Amino acid sequence: MPSEEFRRSAADVAEWVADYLDTVEQRPVLPDVDPGWLKGEVPLDMPREGEPMEAILADFERVVLPGVTHWNHPSFHGYFANTGSGPGILAETLVAALNANAMVWRASPAGTELEEIAARWLARLIGLPDAFHGVINDTASSSSLFALAAAREVHLPEARTDGLAAAPPPSVYTSAQSHSSIDKAVVTLGFGRAAVRHIEVDDAFRMRPDRLAAAIRDDRAAGRRPVAVVATIGTTSTTSVDPVSEIADVCEREGLWLHVDAAYAGPAAAVPALRPHFAGWERADTVVVNPHKWLFTPMDCSVLYCRRPDVLRAAFSMTPEYLRTAEMGSGTNLMDYGVPLGRRFRGLKLWFVLRYFGAEGVAARIAEHCRLAEMVAGWIRDEPGWEIVAPHPFATVVFRWAPDGGGAGSPSEHDRRNAKLLERVNQSGEAFLSHTRLRDQTVLRWSIGNLRTTRSHLERTWAVLRREAARIG
Repeated sequence: MPSEEFRRSAADVAEWVADYLDTVEQRPVLPDVDPGWLKGEVPLDMPREGEPMEAILADFERVVLPGVTHWNHPSFHGYFANTGSGPGILAETLVAALNANAMVWRASPAGTELEEIAARWLARLIGLPDAFHGVINDTASSSSLFALAAAREVHLPEARTDGLAAAPPPSVYTSAQSHSSIDKAVVTLGFGRAAVRHIEVDDAFRMRPDRLAAAIRDDRAAGRRPVAVVATIGTTSTTSVDPVSEIADVCEREGLWLHVDAAYAGPAAAVPALRPHFAGWERADTVVVNPHKWLFTPMDCSVLYCRRPDVLRAAFSMTPEYLRTAEMGSGTNLMDYGVPLGRRFRGLKLWFVLRYFGAEGVAARIAEHCRLAEMVAGWIRDEPGWEIVAPHPFATVVFRWAPDGGGAGSPSEHDRRNAKLLERVNQSGEAFLSHTRLRDQTVLRWSIGNLRTTRSHLERTWAVLRREAARIG
């Protein structure tokens, strides 16, 4: 693309992005399309000759945009609400232009070292000790996989050369409320689904350390080899906080690897008033925090912190001759800390975001989201026929529509009504929420995490919920 054409197109894109961010709340949050719709709008074969950018950008608006779920919408409250902020978007543009691959230090000295610096800044922002070494991956699914691979390196060393057939059957312990990526990591590592021990939770959906200790004891007696425990600060369904300090006591007593999944809630440790929720995570072997969830960084950016980076490196380091350089032993080779050889320059966008907002700006915005969530919880508590069904230590409220106090109708009928309510709210285009199952009931999740979300957006969502509930009757 000639530079003049690039300048014109880049200016058009920049103008479009700025307008989009200013007006995104005017769009329906959820698109009104059915699966397979795009195949009827876009040719299934590529053009024989190149097409002008004007036509491509026009089709982006005409064809692609109507099928976009707007995660940057201030009324997006499903899953974990987030923000692709301006500084992060600008950094992504530069990352694409540089097109660097920070696999070994020489391949991208700045990409390597800025990743280490940005990870260190974030660790200090959230109160993790300098003993933790941070590397940036795509998502927490990868970060947790790599953490458990390091645990395997310690507790099943024979697996590295001879495979798992040479080792006793392993066990990995995690809460019954932990993220499905933990189960997926255990399967990917070859342990098998039978290796996952889902530990019972208490009334606040937190892992029970006494049941954890009992499960480890029973497994050892049965000839299994315990490998790791995964605790969660901010579970996906409820954002509950496992008692990490007590779990760390068990891990230290049993000599097990402790991985803490703080993918969602980790940035909240930047708020002094919320820091007590994170007690004990400094004793973990690995911790994962996702800046793309609640730290205004565009997808994807997941930081894996490891207190024993030599073990993580041992689990993955394989250097063929064509990747050997004179800097080996002095410069960091990021390829040694996970599966991917190719590594995007993700540190740049995290660095941009942290510099732009600053420590006080990050803390203030996260604290405001928590304040708004408490306000939402108050509306639900005070409204007859609605109930809060889980603690909300951060900025996600889990609730249920329960007309007549939930006493009228069968449990399946209550589930049907809540599922119908969720469907109608999301189909309205005015807001987007998600659901989960707790105590064998369908419940709704209202997550707040977008920088543009204000009280007025939440009032509108609450009005939509009550309106649609009244229509269902």
